[in-house]
Amino acid sequence: MDSAADDRLDLVVDPARRSGRILLAGGVAQSYVDLADPRHLHFEYVRRMAAVVDLAAPAGLPLNVLHLGGGALTLPRYVAATRPGSAQRVVERDAAVVDLVTRELPAPPTPVHVDIADARDAVEASPAHHYDLVLADIYRAARMPAHVASREFATEVARTLRPDGVYLVNVTDLPPLVFTRVQVATLRAVFADVWLVADRRMLRGRRYGNVVLVAAHRPGRLPARRLAGRMAADPVPGGVLHGAELDAFVGGARPATDASLAG
Repeated sequence: MDSAADDRLDLVVDPARRSGRILLAGGVAQSYVDLADPRHLHFEYVRRMAAVVDLAAPAGLPLNVLHLGGGALTLPRYVAATRPGSAQRVVERDAAVVDLVTRELPAPPTPVHVDIADARDAVEASPAHHYDLVLADIYRAARMPAHVASREFATEVARTLRPDGVYLVNVTDLPPLVFTRVQVATLRAVFADVWLVADRRMLRGRRYGNVVLVAAHRPGRLPARRLAGRMAADPVPGGVLHGAELDAFVGGARPATDASLAG
């Protein structure tokens, strides 16, 4: 999450789960943390991102992870709990979010370095071939900023990833998923393989919500059957588009560039 600085921020107790804490921005739930169990993931799209993290490397293997958008540090806490010893850096633009979360919530079980910075600036300043995973959940006023939605930005992310690295992006969209189609085309212009995972109702054009895009340098980087199985087994069953199905989904969508988004 990368929220607008003028939003009111609150941390409230989940009435249905006393150990749960909900980060609200302008009254809208943005992030959820379970103080008793960092493996408990409330939002479906976060569970989908976590499933990819689980499948990206053998269980328990520490990874070098960059999180773009920090929120309440839900996924950094999850990675710290499931992959102890992982080196994690979080880039969050909103200093007020960092201050609230640092002040009101316990720190993750292993150290997580948090920088207050713009995501693109941080990526462009990162060394090449440094990260195993880059996870992006970057929003401002419910929209992904243009400067982190372009082919040029994806190219910079690709540069920071190791040869077996994986890039995950949370996209919010509404039917007919025009923005998502463009983002898939954008990632495909840079990465050798791309997957899309989402609630099946979204894929049928029946609801607004979150889509998770997954990109890798190496074709076949993720176990497709296991990924599909994890999505199908979620409390909110999800589907996976890849290969020819993703071709059909993208249709004639063209990659977004800095120039096209500026226009």
